[in-house]
Amino acid sequence: MISAFFIFNQKGEVLISRLFRQDVKRSISDVFRIQVISNPDVRSPIITLGSTSFFHVRINNVYVVGVTKCNASAALVFEFLYRFITISRSYFSKLDEESVKNNFVLIYELLDEIIDFGFPQNSEIDTLKMYITTESIKSEMAVREDSSKITIQATGATSWRRSDVKYRKNEAFVDVIETVNLLMSKEGAVLRADVDGQILMRAYLSGTPECKFGLNDKLVLQKRGNEASKSDDAVELDDCQFHQCVRLGKFDSDRSISFIPPDGEFELMRYRSTSNINLPFRLQTHVTEPSKSRVEYTIHLRANFDPKLNANNVLLRIPTPLNTTGVQTKVGVGKAKYVPGENVIVWKIPRLQGAQECTLTAEADLAATTHRQAWSRPPIQVDFSVVMFTASGLLVRFLKVFEKSGYQSVKWVRYLSRANGSYQIRVSLEYLDPRKTN
Repeated sequence: MISAFFIFNQKGEVLISRLFRQDVKRSISDVFRIQVISNPDVRSPIITLGSTSFFHVRINNVYVVGVTKCNASAALVFEFLYRFITISRSYFSKLDEESVKNNFVLIYELLDEIIDFGFPQNSEIDTLKMYITTESIKSEMAVREDSSKITIQATGATSWRRSDVKYRKNEAFVDVIETVNLLMSKEGAVLRADVDGQILMRAYLSGTPECKFGLNDKLVLQKRGNEASKSDDAVELDDCQFHQCVRLGKFDSDRSISFIPPDGEFELMRYRSTSNINLPFRLQTHVTEPSKSRVEYTIHLRANFDPKLNANNVLLRIPTPLNTTGVQTKVGVGKAKYVPGENVIVWKIPRLQGAQECTLTAEADLAATTHRQAWSRPPIQVDFSVVMFTASGLLVRFLKVFEKSGYQSVKWVRYLSRANGSYQIRVSLEYLDPRKTN
């Protein structure tokens, strides 16, 4: 793994230095300062000089550097560096030169715990905060009790959870949250449609429970060739990342996720889907320019989900030409107004029922210009949030909690599909010749 760890400031001064092996000396820091920090042409995060490789991450005004002389996995080294940054932020919120100088003793303590002889050890934030703390001073008896718990947790199979967690009411909340990305051409063809999803869980469960929940029966991972295209209703996930508590073997066999959850809130799974996307909204646009002083809009919006569901906080940002002086709008649902500072018509619909349709008509008055500037026609942006709807089609079939005491638990599953600037429809502008209309 790594032989040394350094933190530099922008001037190349060493703020933190820790050597884990004897194959490098502290003077190796001068090589990084001269070859990387003082050389503006170096842009790669990895640089190899002779038999020594430097892996660095620049954050704020410091460089976090790992040094190795062996053929280490670059992905593993960067995972450790970013993990160190995350741990540091959890202790002192911001990793910069001032915070490093103020907390250098704490940083050395953390390094001694999370890495040993160059190999990463326990990097769970909750576990580290149990015995590396800068807050209150505990009594000797409390320290002894915590020490015994720490030993069990740090060396056991479930380092992310203590075994003595107790709750009066045992509950588990699962949130499937998807961000829908769409780019549609002015002809109505879908140029890009994909979903970035995550499964968040809040586990307030006593003891050491084992949770298990299953996803769709027709679930395809990492599709190969035309193998997945045989089923049009299959849910296809291209990239899946799991929390370390998940037993991956069971997921590969029966598409069920089995795990012992950490206490509290955590991200269980992250995924991406690019096929069979259910678009929650359809937009039809008709924009014409009957004269050089006016542009007319007709925007038709339709909700493409079940009538029993509702979309909340639907917001459309409709662009206008740069020389717009005023806009008259008319809507049947919601409110619309012209925002001159952003050159957009903002149409807000607080609540929209599934299968409902609504229309906006508007007239934009244009100022006369000596040199007519071409309008770039930015796309219309649609923001929304739809509860109990997933654009990818991902569903939780069941959620079970097993614990040796046999207590009853309450389980909740919620779905949310949303977009915030990522749902875009391009606009075509039709010019009308006044001579032909007459």
